[in-house]
Amino acid sequence: MKYKQIDLSRLKTYSIKDRGSKVSVEQLALPHKEGETFREFMDNLPRFLAVEDLKSIVQAIVRAHEDNRPIIVGMGAHPIKVGLSQLIIDLMQRGIITAIATNGACIVHDFEIALIGQTSEDVAKELSAGSFGMAKETGEMLNSAINTGVRNGHGIGRSIGEFIDSSDLPFKRLSIFREAYRLDVPASVHVAIGTDIIHMHPEADGNLIGGGSLKDFRLFTTVVAALEGGVYINLGSAVILPEVFLKSLTIARNLGYKVEEFTTINMDFIQHYRPCENVLRRPTMVKGQSFALTGHHEIMFPLLCAMVIETLKETGG
Repeated sequence: MKYKQIDLSRLKTYSIKDRGSKVSVEQLALPHKEGETFREFMDNLPRFLAVEDLKSIVQAIVRAHEDNRPIIVGMGAHPIKVGLSQLIIDLMQRGIITAIATNGACIVHDFEIALIGQTSEDVAKELSAGSFGMAKETGEMLNSAINTGVRNGHGIGRSIGEFIDSSDLPFKRLSIFREAYRLDVPASVHVAIGTDIIHMHPEADGNLIGGGSLKDFRLFTTVVAALEGGVYINLGSAVILPEVFLKSLTIARNLGYKVEEFTTINMDFIQHYRPCENVLRRPTMVKGQSFALTGHHEIMFPLLCAMVIETLKETGG
């Protein structure tokens, strides 16, 4: 068979004015002008995709705060390591963040900042020398705080917060756990044995670490049971917190708590399977809403915090 170029002379067309379009000039970004306010910067953002999601997230947080509903941050250690501790502390002080849940690494970096104003060793270098995770003060003091606090009936989060608050650590004002303890904000620590450097030290007691983490899991489940109308933010935890959140939500619903209509958010620079399923899709598949914000924590979280604070200032919340 021989082929010729197709004849387009009878092609049907229509006026572009009759066509629906996804982009219009009203949605375009406006250039920033010198001296403009942050509100003007917000208004100048393009009205597309992630910006619209970000604005919806801000509204969900503002609405939850004004309605006195929970706003929970579940986080890995990366937000601490990229300098976000003071932002989280500020939102707790403002009554915006009402609970935090972390993996075990968070207490390490939180404590080291409180102790010496520094954290995050060069893992590759220290591993080659067999000295990775062998900081004496971190191993001894954190394990001692956990052992004492759990024996006194507390979970790990409260044990660490109380220890730092009662200490003379020079940078303790920068500790998330200390501020949570001071403000009586629930702070739970969800540990996988062997994942954190303090587990390598002889002071580590598996019975007390496990017992303290179980207490924190049950505390966190109580917080999740009250999440109706609230917001859950998964900030940079790819495995531990998404799994913990799903189990806590299951218990709450099994016990008859109404936890149906709420907002979940996953913030990370890569969207992983478990956060997408266990934080975003599965918990809100009947009711509620979910958003994925992809980007670096050190950029996206400060932007979110500033937008929430600015919006609350305007609403008087």
